[in-house]
Amino acid sequence: MSEQDPQGRLNQQDPAPARTPAAGRTPAVARTPEELARLRPGLGRLALVPTMGALHIGHRTLIAAAREQADSVAVSIFVNPLQFGPNEDFDRYPRPLDADLAACAEEGVDVVYAPAVETMYPGEQMVTVHPGRMGGVLEGEFRPGFFDGVLTVVAKLFHMVRPDLAFFGQKDAQQLAVVRRMVRDLGMGVAIVGVPTVRDPDGLATSSRNAYLSPKERESALALSRALLAGADASVTGPVGILSAARAVLAAAATAAPPVSVDYLALVDAQSFTEVPGDFRGDAVLVVAARVGETRLIDNVPLTL
Repeated sequence: MSEQDPQGRLNQQDPAPARTPAAGRTPAVARTPEELARLRPGLGRLALVPTMGALHIGHRTLIAAAREQADSVAVSIFVNPLQFGPNEDFDRYPRPLDADLAACAEEGVDVVYAPAVETMYPGEQMVTVHPGRMGGVLEGEFRPGFFDGVLTVVAKLFHMVRPDLAFFGQKDAQQLAVVRRMVRDLGMGVAIVGVPTVRDPDGLATSSRNAYLSPKERESALALSRALLAGADASVTGPVGILSAARAVLAAAATAAPPVSVDYLALVDAQSFTEVPGDFRGDAVLVVAARVGETRLIDNVPLTL
């Protein structure tokens, strides 16, 4: 989730600098819960950064933030099959483990947890964590079962890693919200920390899926951040004006070459992710999801009305 500055622009957060004494240290690599359990006593106050690998500057920013608040940092690298639908990109999702381990070493990570699918799911996963109403809208509507998969794997990671804190990117604003709700409702005792969205110089929110975009597709995809910026600039006009401004940008992008095909654009309550009424006052999030070619992208900006 990108932050808004006083002029209503989307911040492009620079990555935090690496902590020099830790940078370059080779992290311990654990592949089973038993290996993690042997490492855990020496880690002190532990922060977890859950990832699916293909680490980019956004992940590095999460790691840097985690190092500021904990004695040790663990990064999980696991492409979770439970959160991919039948027609999604599980098989082609990038898995550059050697490069990810090198990035973790550069960022001073203490432990990398890289389990096999068979370790995380040794049999049929009959019991899952259901997100309730928050998981049935927006991303949950377009990706049925997605948040069940996310919450189930996060719950398992919390149980295996036993972190004191966990860091998530606010780019995935709805995911962050449902994880916070799960931790609160189930009394998990893990502090959830959201870290603002990191953007590339052209404004596109960093994502592993950006690698799928051709140069022309990337140019079209910039309409997502432009639409959010237009909505943020119209915040004084209230929910109707915000949505109208953002829709105008996306309508133009629908005729681009290649076109942007919008799944949803919504202004939602920051806590419940329900769409806000026209007289809403308080913290909201302007969220968008769209496809460019074969690639699906999401983005958002927080607003206070």
